[in-house]
Amino acid sequence: SLIFSLFLCLLIIYYAIIPYPTLSLLIVLGPVPFAGEPPSDFDPVIIASRLRQIGDQCNMDFERVSSEVLAEVLTGKFGAAVDSLSRRWSDQNPEMVYERAFLSVSVKLMMYVLKKVPSMFHPSQLITVINGNAQVKNYIEASGGWVST
Repeated sequence: SLIFSLFLCLLIIYYAIIPYPTLSLLIVLGPVPFAGEPPSDFDPVIIASRLRQIGDQCNMDFERVSSEVLAEVLTGKFGAAVDSLSRRWSDQNPEMVYERAFLSVSVKLMMYVLKKVPSMFHPSQLITVINGNAQVKNYIEASGGWVST
Protein backbone atom coordinates (compact mmCIF):
# COMPACT_ATOMS: atom_id res chain seq x y z
CA SER A 1 0.00 0.00 0.00
CA LEU A 2 1.03 3.63 -0.34
CA ILE A 3 1.36 4.08 3.42
CA PHE A 4 3.62 1.04 3.69
CA SER A 5 5.76 2.33 0.80
CA LEU A 6 6.06 5.75 2.44
CA PHE A 7 6.94 4.10 5.76
CA LEU A 8 9.63 2.00 4.08
CA CYS A 9 10.95 5.07 2.30
CA LEU A 10 11.14 6.96 5.59
CA LEU A 11 13.15 4.22 7.23
CA ILE A 12 15.56 4.22 4.31
CA ILE A 13 15.80 8.02 4.40
CA TYR A 14 16.42 7.99 8.14
CA TYR A 15 19.23 5.46 8.05
CA ALA A 16 20.81 6.83 4.87
CA ILE A 17 20.99 10.37 6.26
CA ILE A 18 22.72 9.46 9.52
CA PRO A 19 26.17 10.01 7.88
CA TYR A 20 24.94 13.48 6.85
CA PRO A 21 23.21 14.74 10.01
CA THR A 22 22.74 18.33 8.86
CA LEU A 23 20.90 17.18 5.76
CA SER A 24 17.99 15.59 7.54
CA LEU A 25 14.44 16.16 6.43
CA LEU A 26 13.42 15.79 10.02
CA ILE A 27 14.55 19.23 11.16
CA VAL A 28 11.97 21.01 9.06
CA LEU A 29 9.35 18.78 10.61
CA GLY A 30 10.30 19.57 14.18
CA PRO A 31 13.48 19.39 16.24
CA VAL A 32 14.86 15.90 16.73
CA PRO A 33 17.75 15.46 19.16
CA PHE A 34 20.65 13.44 17.78
CA ALA A 35 23.87 12.43 19.51
CA GLY A 36 25.26 9.63 17.35
CA GLU A 37 22.52 7.13 18.11
CA PRO A 38 18.98 7.11 16.74
CA PRO A 39 16.68 8.99 19.11
CA SER A 40 14.82 6.65 21.46
CA ASP A 41 11.56 8.43 20.70
CA PHE A 42 11.96 8.18 16.91
CA ASP A 43 8.51 7.41 15.56
CA PRO A 44 8.36 6.79 11.79
CA VAL A 45 4.55 7.06 11.87
CA ILE A 46 4.73 10.64 13.15
CA ILE A 47 7.46 11.49 10.65
CA ALA A 48 5.41 9.94 7.83
CA SER A 49 2.40 11.97 8.94
CA ARG A 50 4.42 15.19 8.97
CA LEU A 51 5.95 14.43 5.58
CA ARG A 52 2.48 13.75 4.25
CA GLN A 53 1.37 17.15 5.60
CA ILE A 54 4.26 18.84 3.81
CA GLY A 55 3.37 16.98 0.61
CA ASP A 56 -0.29 17.94 1.01
CA GLN A 57 0.72 21.61 0.89
CA CYS A 58 1.58 21.02 -2.74
CA ASN A 59 -1.61 21.67 -4.64
CA MET A 60 -0.18 20.70 -8.02
CA ASP A 61 -2.16 18.28 -10.11
CA PHE A 62 0.53 16.08 -11.61
CA GLU A 63 -2.00 14.70 -14.07
CA ARG A 64 -2.07 18.17 -15.64
CA VAL A 65 1.61 19.04 -15.29
CA SER A 66 3.51 19.22 -18.54
CA SER A 67 4.60 15.90 -19.95
CA GLU A 68 8.15 17.27 -20.13
CA VAL A 69 8.44 17.34 -16.33
CA LEU A 70 7.01 13.85 -15.95
CA ALA A 71 9.28 12.60 -18.73
CA GLU A 72 12.22 13.80 -16.62
CA VAL A 73 11.05 11.57 -13.79
CA LEU A 74 10.64 8.59 -16.08
CA THR A 75 14.14 9.06 -17.51
CA GLY A 76 15.74 9.12 -14.08
CA LYS A 77 15.82 12.89 -13.62
CA PHE A 78 13.67 13.08 -10.50
CA GLY A 79 15.77 15.94 -9.12
CA ALA A 80 15.39 18.07 -12.24
CA ALA A 81 11.63 17.57 -12.18
CA VAL A 82 11.40 18.50 -8.49
CA ASP A 83 13.54 21.60 -8.99
CA SER A 84 11.57 22.76 -12.03
CA LEU A 85 8.20 22.25 -10.35
CA SER A 86 9.37 23.84 -7.09
CA ARG A 87 10.65 26.97 -8.81
CA ARG A 88 7.46 27.29 -10.80
CA TRP A 89 5.31 26.85 -7.69
CA SER A 90 7.31 29.27 -5.51
CA ASP A 91 7.33 31.86 -8.34
CA GLN A 92 3.54 31.65 -8.57
CA ASN A 93 3.12 31.73 -4.77
CA PRO A 94 5.52 34.29 -3.25
CA GLU A 95 4.49 33.32 0.28
CA MET A 96 5.95 29.84 -0.34
CA VAL A 97 9.73 29.92 -0.01
CA TYR A 98 11.58 27.82 -2.57
CA GLU A 99 13.06 25.44 0.01
CA ARG A 100 9.71 24.60 1.56
CA ALA A 101 8.21 24.25 -1.94
CA PHE A 102 11.09 21.91 -2.84
CA LEU A 103 10.40 19.63 0.13
CA SER A 104 6.65 19.69 -0.51
CA VAL A 105 6.97 18.97 -4.24
CA SER A 106 9.54 16.22 -3.68
CA VAL A 107 7.23 14.37 -1.27
CA LYS A 108 4.13 14.90 -3.43
CA LEU A 109 5.94 13.84 -6.61
CA MET A 110 7.37 10.79 -4.82
CA MET A 111 3.85 9.79 -3.78
CA TYR A 112 2.53 10.37 -7.30
CA VAL A 113 5.27 8.23 -8.87
CA LEU A 114 4.73 5.50 -6.25
CA LYS A 115 1.05 5.47 -7.16
CA LYS A 116 1.39 5.62 -10.95
CA VAL A 117 4.64 3.83 -11.73
CA PRO A 118 6.01 2.22 -8.56
CA SER A 119 8.79 0.43 -10.41
CA MET A 120 10.25 3.80 -11.50
CA PHE A 121 10.79 5.12 -8.00
CA HIS A 122 13.74 4.30 -5.79
CA PRO A 123 13.88 5.76 -2.24
CA SER A 124 17.47 6.81 -2.89
CA GLN A 125 16.15 9.33 -5.43
CA LEU A 126 14.46 11.37 -2.72
CA ILE A 127 17.53 11.19 -0.49
CA THR A 128 19.83 12.24 -3.34
CA VAL A 129 17.57 15.08 -4.43
CA ILE A 130 17.33 16.59 -0.96
CA ASN A 131 20.97 16.03 0.01
CA GLY A 132 22.17 17.35 -3.35
CA ASN A 133 20.40 20.71 -3.20
CA ALA A 134 22.69 23.21 -1.44
CA GLN A 135 19.90 25.76 -1.03
CA VAL A 136 17.65 23.22 0.69
CA LYS A 137 20.62 21.95 2.71
CA ASN A 138 21.28 25.49 3.99
CA TYR A 139 17.58 25.91 4.83
CA ILE A 140 17.64 22.68 6.82
CA GLU A 141 20.86 23.65 8.61
CA ALA A 142 19.44 27.10 9.43
CA SER A 143 16.47 25.34 11.02
CA GLY A 144 18.75 23.51 13.45
CA GLY A 145 19.69 20.22 11.83
CA TRP A 146 19.40 17.29 14.19
CA VAL A 147 20.16 19.39 17.24
CA SER A 148 17.24 20.58 19.32
CA THR A 149 17.52 24.29 20.02
